[in-house]
Amino acid sequence: MPKTLDVVTIGRSSVDLYGQQIGGRLEDVTSFAKSIGGCPANIAVGTARLGLKSALVTRVGAEQMGGFIREGLAREGVATDGVIVDRQRLTALVLLAVRDEGVSPMIFYRSDCADMALEEGDLDEAFIASSRAVLVTGTHFSRPNTAAAQTKAIRIAKAHGARVIFDIDYRPNLWGLAGHDAGFERYVKSDLVTKNLAGVLPDCDLIVGTEEEILIASGADDVLSALKAIRQVSAATIVLKRGAMGCIVYDGPISDDLEDGIVGDGFLIEVYNVLGAGDAFMSGFLRGWLKDEPLATCATWANACGAIAVSRLLCSPEYPTFDELNHFLTKGASTKALRKDAALNHIHWATTRRPQPETLMALACDHRMQIEQIADRLGVDRGRIEDFKVLTVEAAAKVAAGRPGYGMLLDSTYGQKALYKASYQPFWIARPVEQPGSRPLDFDHLPDLGSHLTEWPVDHCIKCLCFYHPDDPPELKKRQERELLRLHDAARTVGRELLVEIIAGKHGPLTETTVASVIQRLYHLGIRPDWWKLEPQSDPKAWKAIEAVIASNDVYCRGIVLLGLDAPKAELVAAFKAAAVTPMVKGFAVGRTIFAAAADRWLAGQISDEEAIDDMATKFQALCDAWQRATRAEAA
Repeated sequence: MPKTLDVVTIGRSSVDLYGQQIGGRLEDVTSFAKSIGGCPANIAVGTARLGLKSALVTRVGAEQMGGFIREGLAREGVATDGVIVDRQRLTALVLLAVRDEGVSPMIFYRSDCADMALEEGDLDEAFIASSRAVLVTGTHFSRPNTAAAQTKAIRIAKAHGARVIFDIDYRPNLWGLAGHDAGFERYVKSDLVTKNLAGVLPDCDLIVGTEEEILIASGADDVLSALKAIRQVSAATIVLKRGAMGCIVYDGPISDDLEDGIVGDGFLIEVYNVLGAGDAFMSGFLRGWLKDEPLATCATWANACGAIAVSRLLCSPEYPTFDELNHFLTKGASTKALRKDAALNHIHWATTRRPQPETLMALACDHRMQIEQIADRLGVDRGRIEDFKVLTVEAAAKVAAGRPGYGMLLDSTYGQKALYKASYQPFWIARPVEQPGSRPLDFDHLPDLGSHLTEWPVDHCIKCLCFYHPDDPPELKKRQERELLRLHDAARTVGRELLVEIIAGKHGPLTETTVASVIQRLYHLGIRPDWWKLEPQSDPKAWKAIEAVIASNDVYCRGIVLLGLDAPKAELVAAFKAAAVTPMVKGFAVGRTIFAAAADRWLAGQISDEEAIDDMATKFQALCDAWQRATRAEAA
């Protein structure tokens, strides 16, 4: 059978709820961050981020938390064929906090949870056989049904020439050896646990554990004796994890010197949260081991992944991608507190963002001031604006017809109902934060920007329009830059994508270098938006200059979308043709050209809802067709 997977991990999957108040008691935590958790689930994510083809075999509940795990795994590129939906049990939950360095209290909510109901019948032989390796974990040997499932996986793997990896993953609490308040407890000696784990060792090709885990797997009372006991029954490569001291790899006889093994490079960093670091470590080791790298390289990659993980708060969301790992290994970090290293954090953010379409055609109806002016001129209650914005969503949906690559810009001042309706479409959605027309830039009634942004859905992009020209007075530029820096920091803190819209032409001439120089200045300040929204450029050299600045400063930038500025259709079509020569331009976000006439007539009571929708859909479709023609012509 062809090997289409590198590794299948088996066992625990949970939703981790991490307390966001650091240094306090779990009793006092008031807000939590949600992430995928559980040793094998973490490793599946970690290895996928490092470029391996991974899969997870587990059970989750038939509820929203189970959906969160399945959708999250899929976004990470983890194969979910082996994730069984259990309609009788709930997905496991874990509550965690950081109390002190190396001290992280946790509570496991795992009473009759879905993942512990895994059984032999859940394992498909063809699926397991399609992998080059199978990873089994200690907790799932604690019950007969889960132990039988993992034993079957080992049997299938060996029958089909796959390697067997054993992550000892010992948590006394999950074996019933510690109270509910002792989730952080690392070691309780138990002959029962040792007996259950010892039978696994002879079938393994790789065994990984901490000093405490090596002790429980062997039943010995000291680490050296434990290693020798394991070697008597298993020829596996043994990896001893030693926390801040890195690891030692034993690939042959165990000598009387504990240090007599293979070691990788170590990394001196600040420890922020130790939870999940072992799973990041395992991910790094497997990236090397399954690609047949030297064991010293495997150990170095494992140490580096562990170092990155302990410097951050969460588990799997914080694990590095291969780009990030390579940057850390080749260029290091500017600080021991890796979570504060701007370059590393940008790579992490950019390489773990949610996928987005390559082409983006958006109907922009985030306008507030302009539609207010129409309503006021007609003597119409401004409250009707929100109903009109719902119609724009219906128009965009009519054109998109459920296809990706379409989007909307909507505000929360008049567009909240529209935003709710747009959430049922596969739209890319962006929302403005600037005070309409403000120059210098000011935020729209948002003195506490970060708190406001946390209320947004995670897939909504922050949009900010800034009127900025290189010839602006120094004080004006300084204030605008300060606000953009503040916004960039808030966007990264709350984990939302950022689109920065620059309009320079309203306050000075546009030359071939005008907009490029603005973008270069913002990059120099450390502002790296996910998207740029720019006005059309009449000079092809201007687009080349813009593209060169973006390419030299941020290879991870998603791209540029064109704005419309209420231009007639013919001008926009010409602008599309001019911009299509620049691959960095991904599409457009146009508003008034599409909705202005319909808004005027609908608010005046001259046309029906259906007529307004049809009018806007026709105009939006025409622009979409024009953009697609322009890009096809350029490709030809």
